Amino acid sequence: MKSKLFSPISIGKLSLSNRIVIAPMCQYSAEDGQMSDWHLIHLGTLANSGAGALTIEATAVTPDGRISYGDVGLYDDDCEKAMGRVLDGVRRWSGMPLVIQLGHAGRKASSQKPWDGGGQIAPNAPNGWQTVAPSAVPYLPEHVAPEALDDDGLDRLRTAFRDAAVRAGRLGLDGIQIHGAHGYLLHQFLSPLSNHRTDAYGGSLENRMRFPLEIFEIVREAFPAERPVTVRLSGTDWVEGGWSIEETVSLSKALEAAGADAIDVSGGGLSPDQTLVVGPNYQVPLARAVKEAVGIPVATVGLITEFEQAEGILTTGDADLIGIARAVLYDPRWPWHAAAHFGDPISASNQYLRCAPRRFSHLFG
Repeated sequence: MKSKLFSPISIGKLSLSNRIVIAPMCQYSAEDGQMSDWHLIHLGTLANSGAGALTIEATAVTPDGRISYGDVGLYDDDCEKAMGRVLDGVRRWSGMPLVIQLGHAGRKASSQKPWDGGGQIAPNAPNGWQTVAPSAVPYLPEHVAPEALDDDGLDRLRTAFRDAAVRAGRLGLDGIQIHGAHGYLLHQFLSPLSNHRTDAYGGSLENRMRFPLEIFEIVREAFPAERPVTVRLSGTDWVEGGWSIEETVSLSKALEAAGADAIDVSGGGLSPDQTLVVGPNYQVPLARAVKEAVGIPVATVGLITEFEQAEGILTTGDADLIGIARAVLYDPRWPWHAAAHFGDPISASNQYLRCAPRRFSHLFG
C-alpha cells in the first residue's frame, strides 16, 4: 500500500476498500419517480469503477420533493420496484457498497431539467406543482412562492422520510445519506435567509437545527442499525447573514451525538446571491473545520480532479474521504487510473482483468 487514497476506512460498520466515494449526481431520467434503463447503465458503469462506495443520486421522499419531474423517488411501491430492478442488475456484477441520498427539494422543486434551462415550472404548467418550504420565501423573486409548511406538513415529511428509509432498508442498500445541503429543504430550515419562522423551528440556531435533527433521528431509527446513516451539509451559504461554517460545526457535533456515522461537507446552493471563487480545493477548508470538531469521518468534494490533489487532502488531514462526481462521469475509470499512478492494486470485474497495460501489471492485484 503506497497511498492514503487506497487505504481502507470504515463508515460505522461499513468497510470501504479505499477512500474514493462517488458523490450523488442527479440524472433527471426517471419516469414518475421510477428509475429507468438509463440508471442501470449509469450506476452499473460507476459500480465497476473501483471506487470505495457509490452514492445514488438525490432521491425524493415525496413526489413534490423532486427537483424536477425527471428525478428519482422512493415514495411508493412502483418507485421501490423500479429501483430494486436496477439494484439487482448492478449487484449481479459488482460488490461495491451502494448508498442512497434521501432528500426533499423544498422551494427548489418543480424545476425544468438542466438541459431545458433548469428554471422553475409554475404549479399550473405541465410537469409543475406547488412547492413547499419552511417559509413562503421564493428562491428567486420571479418564482411562485412556496407554501410555508404547517404542523401537518411537517408530520407528512417526517412520515415520508421514515417510509423511504424503511424502503431503502428493504432494498438492501448499504447506507443512507440525508441531503441537508445545496439549498434544498433541510438546508432551507438551517439558513436564516430562507427560514423566517417564528415557531420552534425558526429563529435561533437551536430552532433552525431542530427539524433536520428530527429527520436524522427518524431515519436512523427506521434504517437497520448495523448500516450507516450520514449527512451531507453545505458548510456555508457564501452570503453575509446566511448559514455559516461555525453553524455547520455546531450541527455536525449535534449529528455526531445523535449517531451520525459521517459528515459530507459541500457548500452553497441556498441563495442566488452567493459569492465565491470556484477552483481546485475550494471547499476543502469547510471540511477541515468540521473534521477538527468531530470524531467521525468527514468527506470533502468540489473540483477534486487530480490524483495527487486527492492524496494531498487526505495526507494533510483535511478530510477522511474524497467525493468525486463530474470527474468520474468524464473518466469512469478514475479510481483505476489513480491506483495505477500510486502503484496500488484495485479490484475489477473478471471481464476487465486483461485490459491493464503491462507497466501496470500490479493494478488488479
